[in-house]
Amino acid sequence: MSEMSRAQEEWMTRGKVSGRGRSHAAAYVPPADIFALGDDLIVRCEVAGVKSEDVSVTVASNVLTISGRRDSELNENEVLYYTRERVYGEFRRSMILPDGVDQSDINATVRNGLLEIRVAGGAAAKPQSINVVDENED
Repeated sequence: MSEMSRAQEEWMTRGKVSGRGRSHAAAYVPPADIFALGDDLIVRCEVAGVKSEDVSVTVASNVLTISGRRDSELNENEVLYYTRERVYGEFRRSMILPDGVDQSDINATVRNGLLEIRVAGGAAAKPQSINVVDENED
């Protein structure tokens, strides 16, 4: 699901995020786990180094969007990097919620760099098995 979201975002923005080309080196996409816990859908997203006031969680038309910005705490003009693996800048993750979710019953908390979004009653129904009939058999 997340790969599809990234591909859709890439296509919709034509590879542009904040006016810059999006590449592996410039893209900051925080990793997320999405799972059911009882009847609730839980989204846990790593936002280490992101201030809580720089994170936004919105929902519209059954699309949950996590967006924000992670800035470096260093003055880029004073630092000479030998290795730079952490990525900074704007980010956005979107995911489609199951039908029937009460959008007013979604809560978000952040603790120790982990954003947790709980969608009450949002656990998707278990897939129903459909019998496949082979029409070639007599």
